[in-house]
Amino acid sequence: MERRVALARRLGASPWRASPKGVSMLTFTVVPRRAIAGAMLSLCVALPASADEFATKPEAEAMVKKTIVFMKANGKDKTYSEINRKDGPFTDRDLYMVAYGFDGVVRAHGANPKMLNKNLMELKDIDGKAFVKERVEMAKKNPSFWQEYKFTNPVSGKIEPKAMYCQPSEDVIICGGVYLR
Repeated sequence: MERRVALARRLGASPWRASPKGVSMLTFTVVPRRAIAGAMLSLCVALPASADEFATKPEAEAMVKKTIVFMKANGKDKTYSEINRKDGPFTDRDLYMVAYGFDGVVRAHGANPKMLNKNLMELKDIDGKAFVKERVEMAKKNPSFWQEYKFTNPVSGKIEPKAMYCQPSEDVIICGGVYLR
């Protein structure tokens, strides 16, 4: 019994516990250090802690530019088809491309095919911001820009703050965004 008490104290645990019948000896099992280290390592691997899990603003800008280069080389129809593929070249983690006409109609959407061919000009975020209307107005005045609003993250399923990088090209606006953390 003295060995258990000494071991418990060395591990920083109390060898005693209260029970309805008074104080009694706590029964515990000594776990090898390798098992503890292994368990801790598996937690580190299992829990998402890497910044690589989420797209960055520079990656969004690069993807929008890549999409426009592809569109100029291959045409709009082929580009829209590739944007709409969730496993395509214009989707990476939580980053996906969206193409809008200046009329607010979605030409391509990398995360939600239900949005295709819908006029979203009056669509508002949770705060009441008509973000597509604002985006179209900004595209008329700027060669490229960032816009912030709130939107459902397709990875988490939660409404999160988002920053969208957009660049107009001919009669379409190509956008890709990152969820702000």
